[in-house]
Amino acid sequence: MFKEFKEFLMRGNVLDLAVGVVIGSAFTAIVNQVVDGLITPLVGLVVSFFTGGQDLDSAVSVLDWKPRAGVTFAFGDVISAIITFVITGFVLFLIVKAANKARDLGTTEEEEDEVPTAEDYLADIRDLLAEQKHLQLKESDEEIEKE
Repeated sequence: MFKEFKEFLMRGNVLDLAVGVVIGSAFTAIVNQVVDGLITPLVGLVVSFFTGGQDLDSAVSVLDWKPRAGVTFAFGDVISAIITFVITGFVLFLIVKAANKARDLGTTEEEEDEVPTAEDYLADIRDLLAEQKHLQLKESDEEIEKE
């Protein structure tokens, strides 16, 4: 049983998945820090111009609704989470786009062979027929000379 478990863990898919989870976890920390440390304060600064100096959390908490004591609909928290999600998604998009561009710069594009067109085929046939006709004329001339 231990041997089977070891074989299962040593398969390529399991190892690839483990590496992906570890890298993803580290990458999540980087993206969260970029969003929390750079993008969100920038958005908060822009929001403060429109809300009279309130920060983003204070401006969004105004949207909370309390119909009864102890019951709170936190619309502000939902909107804040949506804004954070959109910002995080955009930052991830930019990072992936830059990584793809860097990967594409490292690879050289192979030149694709031109696909022959119908005109190319017809020109080849014409050339072959002309060569064949020339050979036939040459053979007939040689036969005439032999006679």
